[in-house]
Amino acid sequence: MEDVIDILKKELGAEKVLTGEALSERYNHIWKMDEGLSAKALLLPRNTDEVSSIMQICTAHNQEVVMFGGLTNLVGSTETSSHEVVISLEKMNRIEEVDTQSRTMTVQAGCILENVQIAAQENELLFPLNFGAKGSAQMGGVISTNAGGLRVLRYGMTRNLVLGLEVVLADGTVINSLKKIIKDNSAYDIKQLFIGAEGTLGIITRAVLKLVERPKSRCSAFVGINDYEQVVALMKYMDAGLAGTLSGYELIWPNTYKAMTTPPASNRPPLPHEYKYYVLIESMGSEQKSDQDRLELLLESALEKDMILDAVIAQSEADISWFWNIREEVSHVKNRCTYEQHFDISLPIPDIGSVIEQTTNQLKEISEVEEVYAFGHVADGNIHFMIGRENDSPDLIEKINQVVYLPLKSLGGSVSAEHGIGEHKKAYLPISRSAAELDLMAVLKQTLDPKGLLNKGKVLDPIS
Repeated sequence: MEDVIDILKKELGAEKVLTGEALSERYNHIWKMDEGLSAKALLLPRNTDEVSSIMQICTAHNQEVVMFGGLTNLVGSTETSSHEVVISLEKMNRIEEVDTQSRTMTVQAGCILENVQIAAQENELLFPLNFGAKGSAQMGGVISTNAGGLRVLRYGMTRNLVLGLEVVLADGTVINSLKKIIKDNSAYDIKQLFIGAEGTLGIITRAVLKLVERPKSRCSAFVGINDYEQVVALMKYMDAGLAGTLSGYELIWPNTYKAMTTPPASNRPPLPHEYKYYVLIESMGSEQKSDQDRLELLLESALEKDMILDAVIAQSEADISWFWNIREEVSHVKNRCTYEQHFDISLPIPDIGSVIEQTTNQLKEISEVEEVYAFGHVADGNIHFMIGRENDSPDLIEKINQVVYLPLKSLGGSVSAEHGIGEHKKAYLPISRSAAELDLMAVLKQTLDPKGLLNKGKVLDPIS
């Protein structure tokens, strides 16, 4: 029988099928660029037809496939084995259309998020999804993981910003639903099956994205608070006072803020290192001066009401960049860890203060834990932990996981707010999902990928 790699080379052309030594120049994550890729081959299709042909061939030969996007995931979604074939959509990176009348953008799956943002801006529009990895994250991966980021409070998760999708199924069937319409109540919304499925049900190849009118103003402030109840009270107060223009409300714990604003970090602190909580606020509106004045008046009133202890307001675009670089450049925190462990949990907003405090105290009782850093999107209940540990022991990793994850079930929380499940969180999925939900997920997987070839072992256990 002819080898599957030889067949793929004939179908695609040898230059689109990397094998052998060429794989040593590749990697499975941007933090592991010094480690060569373990795979049977890496495929570089240029269009949807080629992706379809690849899957027809792989299905006929029972060849397992792993999808690559921008390789910025934090849950082992792109870890590979030597017997697997990797499909990278990096060559399918075009913005096909910006429709300013329907306020949509049609993109290929390999298109970089930051390029989408720039193209929208050039047309006086906004694609509001935003997070630190925007310069490398590809839209196929962004959609496959239902990414969140810094503006979920106002604009929602990725699934709220996708109007249409083109998807290649495991057998090569192409599902094309690249619609620009917002309202479509014609039976099942098929695209939602693939948004957040992490490539386990199909390969996203193109998408229609929803854009909004570009705001004419952007205002930001850093606030110091010592009581978590006041963090929540201020959020409600600012959201009401800003009349729908509040777009960001980020919470940073004091040791994290210090790590983000002291050398070797390049950013200086806008507020002194003396508060228990630091809140970063963003509003996006229609007129810079009036919106700035409104923000200042609200913060002055909050100070008079003893809701906050201190505040500093950005006075220029440079100040806004300074403030948000502090929050987005989490590499400064990562670099302080000998080994780091990442979490992105969801909690009911009123419980965040006490749960994070209890969890931090429990983690610090583990002798191999160096430090616990917490920060996140408090307005949507999503808190990130970055835990520095002395070693990479599986026992230590599991011990830390137990401390962070186990309390979530009784709270109705989630082990993943926006990063997905991948391989690393699969064992903890029952904390967030019922047995009936997991059974239904298995039925969907069996139906759409009966041979279990797509991202095998990720999110769900392999089909037996």
